[in-house]
Order: sequence, then C-alpha cells, then structure tokens
Amino acid sequence: MVTPELIRFLFQYNAWADLRILEACSALSNEQFTRSLGSSFSSVRDTVAHLYGAEWVWNERIQGRSPTTLVSGAAYPDLDSIRTALEEMDRYYIDYVSKLTQQDMDQIIRYKGFTGDEFSNPLWQSLHQLTNHASYHRGQVVTMLRQLGVKPVSTDLILFYREQAAVAHA
Repeated sequence: MVTPELIRFLFQYNAWADLRILEACSALSNEQFTRSLGSSFSSVRDTVAHLYGAEWVWNERIQGRSPTTLVSGAAYPDLDSIRTALEEMDRYYIDYVSKLTQQDMDQIIRYKGFTGDEFSNPLWQSLHQLTNHASYHRGQVVTMLRQLGVKPVSTDLILFYREQAAVAHA
C-alpha cells in the first residue's frame, strides 16, 4: 500500500534529485543547455522544462483541470528561469503532500489526457507516477550531460537513502 509517508518521502527524493540535476546543468553554457541533441525532448533545457511541465500538468489534474498541452521549453531562455520554476514547484509539492491523509490519497481524481480521453485513478497513483516519471527524464538529462562532455551526477534513490541515513546519524 502506498502511504502518505511514502509519498512524502518520494517527493523529498524528487526535489533532491531535481536539485542535483540543476546543479550539474550549471556547468553547461547556454548554447549547450539549449542545443538540440536529438533526444525525446530535444535539448537539456527542453527535458528539464518537461520535468517542470509534468509536475505542473499533474497538479492541474489534481485540482480538477485538464490542460491540453505541455509547457514548452522555449518559455525558458536559460537555466536560471527553469530552475526558479522547478524549485518552486518542488516546494509546492513538498508542502502539498505534507498535509495528505490516507483518505486524501485514496480519493479518485478525474481528468482528460491530452488526446481528450477521460481517466480516473486514486490520487496516490498520480503522485507516484509523477515521481517515477521524473526519474526517467532525469536519466535522459544525465545521458545528455555526458554527450556534452559534462560530468554527470547520480540521482539514484539509494544515494538519497544513504544521505538521509548519514544526516540522521550526525
């Protein structure tokens, strides 16, 4: 069973991993950050913007709205602009999930996908999807960083566990 405690932990991990990716991206020039690399989201910028955009879309769906498009990477001319948006959204979710009860998590949300198809699922599934989806795209960013000759960063969950344990024992 997915509990509020697990979801809170996953969103703490998500924010930690996003921050590590953003820090790694700071080694890129703006030209490298926006360069098309032929990935599913063309550039590092577009992939990081997708991380933000997915969090935004799921929040919209949780709030009862059904956006019809993703956020465009072009809306963010540089790393600082997308960093601000992503860090703000991560803080929003940390606060949001901190207040959830099991009853809230089991609540069914209804929304339309981008194709107009209607879906419904418990809130916890959407929240779990969001954190899992972000891990996938952070992995793509790591690959792109390597392609650009920048030292990649690990965002493995086990590393987060280890860091949390070290802080608890300090």
